Amino acid sequence: MKRPRMDVNLEELDRVLDQAREAPLSEPDYEKLKSALHALAGMLPQPRTTEKTKNVLEQSAVPAPENEPEPVKGHGRNGACSYTGAKKVAVSHPQLHAGDACPGCEKGKVYPQKEPRTLVRVVGQAPLAATVYELDRLRCNLCGEVFTAPEPEDIGPEKYDDTTAAMVALLKYGSGMPFYRLEKLEQVLGIPLPASTQWEIVEEAAEVIQTARDELIRQAAQGEVLHNDDTSMRVLRLAREPSDQRTGVFTSGIVSTQQGRRIALYFTGRQHAGENLRDVLQHRTADLAPPLQMCDALSRNTPKLSDGAEILLAHCLAHGRRQFVEVAANFPEPCRYVLETLGAVYKYDAEARSTQLSPPDRLVFHQQHSGPVMAQLHQWLEAQFARKQVEPNSGLGKAITYLLRHWKGLTAFLREAGAPLDNNICERALKRAVLHRKNALFYRTLHGAEAGDLFMSLIHTCELAGANPFDYLTQLQRHSSELTANPSAWMPWNYLEQTQPGHIH
Repeated sequence: MKRPRMDVNLEELDRVLDQAREAPLSEPDYEKLKSALHALAGMLPQPRTTEKTKNVLEQSAVPAPENEPEPVKGHGRNGACSYTGAKKVAVSHPQLHAGDACPGCEKGKVYPQKEPRTLVRVVGQAPLAATVYELDRLRCNLCGEVFTAPEPEDIGPEKYDDTTAAMVALLKYGSGMPFYRLEKLEQVLGIPLPASTQWEIVEEAAEVIQTARDELIRQAAQGEVLHNDDTSMRVLRLAREPSDQRTGVFTSGIVSTQQGRRIALYFTGRQHAGENLRDVLQHRTADLAPPLQMCDALSRNTPKLSDGAEILLAHCLAHGRRQFVEVAANFPEPCRYVLETLGAVYKYDAEARSTQLSPPDRLVFHQQHSGPVMAQLHQWLEAQFARKQVEPNSGLGKAITYLLRHWKGLTAFLREAGAPLDNNICERALKRAVLHRKNALFYRTLHGAEAGDLFMSLIHTCELAGANPFDYLTQLQRHSSELTANPSAWMPWNYLEQTQPGHIH
């Protein structure tokens, strides 16, 4: 509700506050103080939840197209084809079969349609369910021997089967649910599962499927483009060497891409993202061409490679763009020019993806379309300082300096085939570690962090490959011997071939 205008000066506010120390505020003084606070709150910048240009800068409303089609009613957010993990039940017609006479016109014959009518029904269940088997026992009244019913064949010898470890790991390291929270949930549902037991289950499973994580590291090292970044993490019990001067702990994320396949790796410890990338690249085949590295401009993200090793460095254009997003409220027009110019480059990149251009063709496309745009932007940036239109120490001046200082890395997509524009894929991967930090707060030991890194790597790589992480973790445990013998066959993008009926292991 709009409040009436009230004139308030600083001296009046000081008087009101001084009087409030000795006696309660009067109604007029209360209204003055409240109006001043509301006015001050209205002047503060509103928090942003997006960095899109249309939300960062004020823009006039765009009228909706006149012939825009209305949304079709009666359809949910997700069709039946979206439920890839649902159980499929085929329902036959109770009276009619293919070739039967039509009961409607009584002249033609009925034949099956190409697509059946689909119904989706969703039911709730506990994340972890339990079954209590009550085996009947009979005792002889003469000799006293007790006869017990045999166990069902499909229950297995262990109390917690492979699906238990897969679900606990998926909830903990995939969805950020701490052990204690899952313990409370299962207790309410009548399935007690202590947090300590959950850790023992996932720790044992991590040892069984460690080979899959090692194979991910080996294959990631052969990638064409490697993205890396890190975020802070906390490990309570972390032994340090006396000579170690570092105090920080980080979780590094590395996303390797090669021929459309993407691998996500996580490493928690004292090392920065560049050092972890260096360790991964030690598994790279020597005769391969130097890989592309995509990261922001922090020096700790760049690995110090051994003699003879090379890497092509590209910097994140989204980080450079963000410098202008942060000062857009104070310098709207210059920031609008930069954001709209970079928006044109992203538009060209989206067009290249939609047409599925090969890396060499994409490079030529960007050189033809994005090259002139970036050249014009570079001239504009230099002109701001040359004409003394921007103070170098201002927010806008620092944003321009960032772009000019890292221009070579920011424009790698104009020189190297396959170079991405930004590091967003790695930042999205790191959200999994941030979610864990937000909910569980810390790892207790470095051993626990290693288990978390293992499961996060497998789970997120599954999601990038479009595989079911729950089924994948389950199958890895059930085929541990085959995994050890041939780990490359059990990567998320081809493990289903190993579990098909009739496959010879």
